[in-house]
Amino acid sequence: MAWVFGVLGAIIVLAVIALVVYSQVGVMAAEPEPLAAMRADPAIHIVDDSAAIVLTPASGANGDGLVFYPGAKVDPWAYAAKLSGLVAEGATVVIVKPWLNLALFDLRPVSTFTALAPEVDQWAVGGHSLGGVKACQVAGDVGRLILFASYCATDISGTPIPVLSIAGSEDGLSTPQKIADNRHLLPADADLVEIAGASHSSFGDYGLQPGDGTPTISDEDMTAQISHAAVPFLGG
Repeated sequence: MAWVFGVLGAIIVLAVIALVVYSQVGVMAAEPEPLAAMRADPAIHIVDDSAAIVLTPASGANGDGLVFYPGAKVDPWAYAAKLSGLVAEGATVVIVKPWLNLALFDLRPVSTFTALAPEVDQWAVGGHSLGGVKACQVAGDVGRLILFASYCATDISGTPIPVLSIAGSEDGLSTPQKIADNRHLLPADADLVEIAGASHSSFGDYGLQPGDGTPTISDEDMTAQISHAAVPFLGG
């Protein structure tokens, strides 16, 4: 009998090693130019914590905050520029650094990240792609949810959670059809916004993604469109 447990143990160890290797190979890096421009912006204060990147307005936060989960194997810094418009409007953005570059495997509570910005009194949680799937799982701990080119795999339709879903018309991964097919998992009053010309990778700055559509929207306009949809939602 001992040999059975030995074999099972070996299989588990190999599976863990394979997962770790997978999580570190092919990580999509942040594009240097948008990141450099964001870092050079004097209106944004940056704290590079071991758990997350914290972006706050240099002139003072307005009390609204977003905990953001990156997509699978995407550098968290790749989202800083696209979310900078929220910071320009007074919101605090906390971009999670997920375990193994995979938000779904990160078991830390949302409070780990909200604690990094104690001045915020109204939080939302959100995420891009599989990061949005993770955000759906913990939305009840925060009370507000923003999906960025994503959809829920868990049913929150019976909850009072306010939901904003921001999608792209040219998304080849979280396609408009997939988002429509999973609409029933969201509350009836969820607000769905589709950005014309946006692809899956338009929500970050990490280059084109295999299987994605071709974006026709500029990075500047994409940042503005994200802010236009998300800032009023964060403010309630």
